[in-house]
Amino acid sequence: MRGRVAAYDEHRGIGEVTDAEGHSLPFHCTAIADGSRTIPSGVEVDFRVVNGPLGVTEATEIRRVAA
Repeated sequence: MRGRVAAYDEHRGIGEVTDAEGHSLPFHCTAIADGSRTIPSGVEVDFRVVNGPLGVTEATEIRRVAA
């Protein structure tokens, strides 16, 4: 899927991605595919949607879209 990073809290290591339909999906810093554990808000990304460990739908394999 494709979307944008809506918010990211670097201190807590959690963020939110908004997909093309406007749905918000949480993510953890470990879901950032390049291993950097940080990503700025507003960046366009590709990602997968999975059921997280607590049964909540979340984003994973988050990758920046090449400009």
